[in-house]
Amino acid sequence: MKEKNIVCISCYYKGYDFIDEMKNLGNKIILITSENLKEKNWPWHAIDEVFYMPEIKPSVWNLDHLVQGFSHLMKSRKIDAVIALDDYDVEKAALVRETFRIPGMGQTTHRYFRDKLAMRQKAKDSSINVPEFTAVFNDQEVKIFIEKIPAPWVLKPRSEASASGIKKLTTQEELWAALNKLGEERHLFLLESFKPGDVYHVDSLTFNKKTVFTSASKYLAPPMQVSHEGGVFRTKTLGRYSEEFKALDDINATVLSSFGLQNGATHTEFIRSKENGKWYFLETSSRVGGAHIPDLVEASSSINIWREWAKIEDALLKGKDYEVAKPTGYYSGLIVALIKDLAPNYNEFECEEAVKFIPIDYHVGIVYKSTDANIVQQRLDTTAEKIHAELLNIIAPKDKPTS
Repeated sequence: MKEKNIVCISCYYKGYDFIDEMKNLGNKIILITSENLKEKNWPWHAIDEVFYMPEIKPSVWNLDHLVQGFSHLMKSRKIDAVIALDDYDVEKAALVRETFRIPGMGQTTHRYFRDKLAMRQKAKDSSINVPEFTAVFNDQEVKIFIEKIPAPWVLKPRSEASASGIKKLTTQEELWAALNKLGEERHLFLLESFKPGDVYHVDSLTFNKKTVFTSASKYLAPPMQVSHEGGVFRTKTLGRYSEEFKALDDINATVLSSFGLQNGATHTEFIRSKENGKWYFLETSSRVGGAHIPDLVEASSSINIWREWAKIEDALLKGKDYEVAKPTGYYSGLIVALIKDLAPNYNEFECEEAVKFIPIDYHVGIVYKSTDANIVQQRLDTTAEKIHAELLNIIAPKDKPTS
């Protein structure tokens, strides 16, 4: 079958397996990435052409220039698909698809997977539980909200891809000061009730509107906590027959169906309230999870989400069917932390359950795997203690600039 021209857009270094798999499936790969990522270890053997975009600020490109450059590209090449490899690239890819009428998620649907205000409103309209929230455009609406919903509240950026930029507020004075500080950027935020509880993530694959693979996991230290307090990031998979897994599988499928996702990889987060035990939708994204979560998923299931996503896109382009292999039933755990040294001595962490040591500068990263969930939990606990005692480097969070 004739090769297809695939454009991968990424302002971060990621998606190695996706690009490699797409090439293995007989396609031509064009990469558009940030200028400052030229020296990264991209799968150059699989990339036919590469174009670089200067960054205005981290992850931000001049979108007019992107469209102009793409127009030049289209003169001599028929582009069959545009793929966003990172959350920050979802809107870039949607803009390009709509401008040049390339199939795939457009700008209307992409907002449900990128804009936290749009996704909350959509979830609420679809009768999916969400923490109480409000836009912060109007002072009177904010006033009504904070008089009705008791503190604490969380002030969140509508379009950040991580827990950075989130502020937890405990008084009305703190809130108004934070809103005033945002100035002209205020409309880019939303306000939400803070619900204490356990946070979970669901990583899944969808083909022709059907969720064909689901992995559900529980954060032991949620991203927001690590981002604001420093410390050790940990998450572990849930047993596929557990009550929690079944509940998350159901609500995740409802979210993706309601939001109009037809194909691809998704990473969705939920919280289970300590107060009432109910599940609440937090956010979703139409991409593979970050923070090395794909390594966690692959250890437990033998499913490489990046490669399976590539197979889905290839099947759609070539009119083929797609079927994912039956997942294996291991338990896995992931631990990542910022450390003082360039690299840890991984010899100190060797054990039967340690199946992957992740090479990240100034970080320790380990994936554990076992048939016993308790052993995975023990490994995560003892490793976290060792990291805290000997290696951890905590950097105080900075407010993200608002301009």
